[in-house]
Amino acid sequence: MARPRKFEEDRAVEAAMRAFWSAGYEATSTQDLCAATGLGRSSIYNTFASKRELFERALRHYTDERNANLAELMEGELPVKEKVRTVLWWAVEPDPGDPAGCLVVNSLVELGPRDPEIAELLRRDQDKRLQIMTAALEAARARGELDAGKDPLALARFVAATVSGLRVAARGGADRAMLESIANTALGVF
Repeated sequence: MARPRKFEEDRAVEAAMRAFWSAGYEATSTQDLCAATGLGRSSIYNTFASKRELFERALRHYTDERNANLAELMEGELPVKEKVRTVLWWAVEPDPGDPAGCLVVNSLVELGPRDPEIAELLRRDQDKRLQIMTAALEAARARGELDAGKDPLALARFVAATVSGLRVAARGGADRAMLESIANTALGVF
């Protein structure tokens, strides 16, 4: 019995996401997408219409998944410093099966300056992440876990920028010791 089309689409989007994450949008060819997804060229275009549409779906999948993980962590019961440490360590010690770097950061650098639709998608993603972290930091400040003079939005921006920097450094070949030293320095703010 054939598997439902939705399952196949989800699997293809996940596989395409990893291909784009590894090589970037421009460097990922249709043949690369066929190899990654196990679909033929006609199946890719019949299902997704274009490489660009498949990329956008893959990018949304990536951001939705990461933001769901972030929201779950930030809404949890851990002290705020442990929440921030966890976020930083997602960049220091990523899943071994994940490509180096970050699909959002890579896409922002590659496509953000020349693709207004992708730039807007990435801006909304950043706003979402900042909203999630700011809410958790505001709650922590109200509980006395953060100094009353600390700005939760500024801290959320700092954490997001640090994670992006860690991802770029990792993609550039930084070793674990270097990544840990950056993350530990950032954690010292909390």
